[in-house]
Amino acid sequence: MKYVKLGSSGVEVSPIAVGGLTFGQPDRGHPRWSLDEDEARPLIRRAIEAGVNFFDTANMYSNGSSEEILGRALRDFGIRDELVIATKVLHPMRSGPNAEGLSRKSIMAEIDHSLRRLGTDHVDIYQIHRIDRATPWEETLEALHDIVKAGKVRYLGASSMRAWEFAKALRLQRENGWARFVSMQDHYNLLQREEEREMIPLCLDEGVGTLAWSPLARGRLARPWGEKKSTERGASDEYADILYGSRTDDSDSAIIDAVGRVADGRGIPRAQVALAWLHAQPVVTAPITGVSRLSQLDDAIASIDVILTADEIRELEADYTPRHDFQAADEKELMASLPQFRLAPH
Repeated sequence: MKYVKLGSSGVEVSPIAVGGLTFGQPDRGHPRWSLDEDEARPLIRRAIEAGVNFFDTANMYSNGSSEEILGRALRDFGIRDELVIATKVLHPMRSGPNAEGLSRKSIMAEIDHSLRRLGTDHVDIYQIHRIDRATPWEETLEALHDIVKAGKVRYLGASSMRAWEFAKALRLQRENGWARFVSMQDHYNLLQREEEREMIPLCLDEGVGTLAWSPLARGRLARPWGEKKSTERGASDEYADILYGSRTDDSDSAIIDAVGRVADGRGIPRAQVALAWLHAQPVVTAPITGVSRLSQLDDAIASIDVILTADEIRELEADYTPRHDFQAADEKELMASLPQFRLAPH
């Protein structure tokens, strides 16, 4: 495994991050495609054995169960000082007041809950899952700075928002001497390149590393156009239908066909080609790959060594059509309607 710096920070991460969305006890809030602990542990162990040191989860995944499963496996199979553990905060973890958001009260409470579930005394990257427009940036950013200085967090990260909002946050951090965001977790793949307009140039200019979520477009880039979804998650992922299901133009099918041609020419799976395209983007530090079987993990690891030619990259990019991107406000409302983002009873 070769390791890379996360943006302009000094921390070294594998160019693939294993995402924790697929890990969780099914009775803790996620639908039937969640992997329970017995199913998740072999995948986590295989990743560590292959040299992957970067693991990304969130407090709300399976209502905390993902953090618990990941934390126990990492303690059993990994060396803590070599691992980079990332988690997130924002979404409700219980009912009642102060149950969600990025207030000082919520951040101070939720970091301690995440540390307890993960079984560690610090998180390497603590990410705001989305922006909280009901709380002033200054309150959020100072609280994040304080948990860094308290030793509970090593680095800070953010996730999908408008570029001007992220620019404002970075400016406030710089002006006040607060710990800065070193990463931006963005919706970025061959079917969704809208972040190339503003967010990615901003991240390049500011030295912020991008962690691409949904790098395979919820599996669409890993199979021929029109082929039946091959996993339980693919067949029941309502959020994927929100992100991609309403498209009626021919752009997606043409891009997916191009992925197939490049993959056939090289004799490798489509997933490796789609991930290799992300590795070729200078702003991308690591795609976040949600895996539910060993073959998916092996493809993600193998993609690191796939170096696409300039002609192949042009072929993959040629048919892209600009499209509407779901903004954070839209997305929060949509996610709240889906079962995997609702609270489950303890």
